[in-house]
Amino acid sequence: ELTGRFPQYADLIAAYWPRWLETIPAPLPGMLDLVADLDARGVPQFAITNFGAEFWAMFRPTAPVFDVFTDIVVSGIEKLTKPDPAIFAVALARFDLGPGDGVFIDDRADNVAASNAAGLVGHVFVDAADTRSWLKGIGLV
Repeated sequence: ELTGRFPQYADLIAAYWPRWLETIPAPLPGMLDLVADLDARGVPQFAITNFGAEFWAMFRPTAPVFDVFTDIVVSGIEKLTKPDPAIFAVALARFDLGPGDGVFIDDRADNVAASNAAGLVGHVFVDAADTRSWLKGIGLV
């Protein structure tokens, strides 16, 4: 699709795809432990990601952290992106959550505001320690 729109960059676009995974940073410090701790406590974990479908298919097998997630809504599959309220509606339905039944953590305040409007309890991610403290305050860790 991109090469059709930008034929002058076809060589660069072709070179990017097979090396795309190299652009993904390592997990943020403390986050793998936090996910593991939530899993050990039996807290169901879900995700909403703005990954494109083709990139998610490539990335997901390289990220075993997501093995403990019950379900993941992928923007590229749903054709919706955060902070669109529709993606939160899809997630709540798929995750079988009602208002106030789930938390949403994201590094973008607009996504958190949209999650709050959808009935989730949102928290703006700053770092793992701050998130752990917030989750402890609501009794999840």
